[in-house]
Amino acid sequence: MKKVTTATLMAMKQNGEKITMLTAYDASFAKLFDEQGVDTILIGDSLGMVLQGHDDTLPVTVEHIAYHTASVRRGTQRAMVIADMPFMSYATPEQAYASAAKLMASGASMVKLEGGRWLFDTIEGLVERGVPVCAHLGLTPQSVHKLGGFKVQGRDAEQARVLMEDAKLLDEAGAQMLVLECVPSALAEKVSKAVSMPVIGIGAGAATDGQVLVMHDMFGISANYMPKFSKNYLAVTGDIRKAVSLFIEEVQNGSFPSEQHSFN
Repeated sequence: MKKVTTATLMAMKQNGEKITMLTAYDASFAKLFDEQGVDTILIGDSLGMVLQGHDDTLPVTVEHIAYHTASVRRGTQRAMVIADMPFMSYATPEQAYASAAKLMASGASMVKLEGGRWLFDTIEGLVERGVPVCAHLGLTPQSVHKLGGFKVQGRDAEQARVLMEDAKLLDEAGAQMLVLECVPSALAEKVSKAVSMPVIGIGAGAATDGQVLVMHDMFGISANYMPKFSKNYLAVTGDIRKAVSLFIEEVQNGSFPSEQHSFN
């Protein structure tokens, strides 16, 4: 099968085909997800919580992400590999360029950053330098202390307005994908229609261009708790490969996420 590229993802959005994304942190799971047909694999800074046992993602370093990115790349043939930029690894454009260079050299085909309009120049600069960028709005875990915890974002009119404006600005800056986390379904649908880049939801309803889950959540083995927006596919199927296959099927036919996995 042909390798998934930014052009592939853009064509999928334009054709109304849902994009699937899972996190992975090693070659074995990356290979399994790749063989089942997952479109994109994210080396998330979620590894700080699900692998390292921290309460949040803040202790994760560029070196941690680079190590796991190299591992995932070795297990992947088709899926696009996306690497998270950890907390304070892109505080300035110059720092972002250096961090992105390490992650791309480790095997990433795209990097992901959390934040709104303040990242406009950084994203524009990365794209100009040949680095594809995935933006991240809504609940941004690296800002968990500023946000006052893991809370749904965009529920009031002002928050929704700012989020929409930020999404449009990041689209204009050249971001080629956007993750929307824990935002009301109606707002996520409006954002998905307003920007040219594919929008991947997690706790953002079924109307986005695709869905992402943390692998530990979809297998029901997270050390802390099961988020409302996740689903234990392993409990449903009893088999890891079937669990991944069912996730892909339900994302593609629109049955996941359902209302119980979304926010109003």
